[in-house]
Amino acid sequence: VRLQTQPKPQPGQPLLYSGTFDCFRKTLVGEGVRGLYRGMAAPIIGVTPMFAVCFFGFGLGKRLQQRKPDDVLTYPQLFAAGMLSGVFTTAIMAPGERIKCLLQIQAATGETKYSGSLDCAKQLYREAGIRGVYKGTVLTLMRDVPASGMYFMTYEWLKNILTPEGKSVSDLSAPRILFAGGLAGIFNWAVAIPPDVLKSRFQTAPPGKYPNGFRDVLRELIREEGVASLYKGFTAVMIRAFPANAACFLGFEVAMKFLNWIAPGL
Repeated sequence: VRLQTQPKPQPGQPLLYSGTFDCFRKTLVGEGVRGLYRGMAAPIIGVTPMFAVCFFGFGLGKRLQQRKPDDVLTYPQLFAAGMLSGVFTTAIMAPGERIKCLLQIQAATGETKYSGSLDCAKQLYREAGIRGVYKGTVLTLMRDVPASGMYFMTYEWLKNILTPEGKSVSDLSAPRILFAGGLAGIFNWAVAIPPDVLKSRFQTAPPGKYPNGFRDVLRELIREEGVASLYKGFTAVMIRAFPANAACFLGFEVAMKFLNWIAPGL
């Protein structure tokens, strides 16, 4: 977020952060380890219901396209089911992302306006009502709908590729699930980064700066920083994407096997 939202430097001045590792170093030196975890509370509160709704939406999307429970869906159908999950998660993701972004950038600006996630939510609601809390919802949808389609389609595709001949996909080993989940996360963020940059800029901008929404953000970015600016933070996102999503899918598969074991008819 800090890389995505750093201001354009004055002529002759260097960027605040030259890249991912420079940002990491300066954050660590200036704010300590806690600086790396700013805005953590909002995502942690939302992550459990968000992923529950995400996987529920994917399952619902698959069922809506199946005539019989054992119908095998095509990859475009899996993509469509994944897109539905992105719609479901936006209601939870949008306010959490707004709060997280504001908390993550305030140390870099030198102003401490919010003391924490709850204080940030209260101030946003007091200043602009529920619309202030949900600012950037359209951009969150633009990020999560196609990215979630890519996420689940890629995961299912990789699972099929990695399943040995004559074996069932449900018997895939933990290392193979980790690999498939990690790569699915990378494909997900390859699609999500441009709208994520726009979302971060829009959600952290002062009120009224972008009256036409993401179109104004996009025009400003392209005009002032070029197309490459839509991929700011690419390295940081990719470093996170593989392990985070590998763990996510492994957790899901283990949880499903456990639930099917204790309540097979549920």
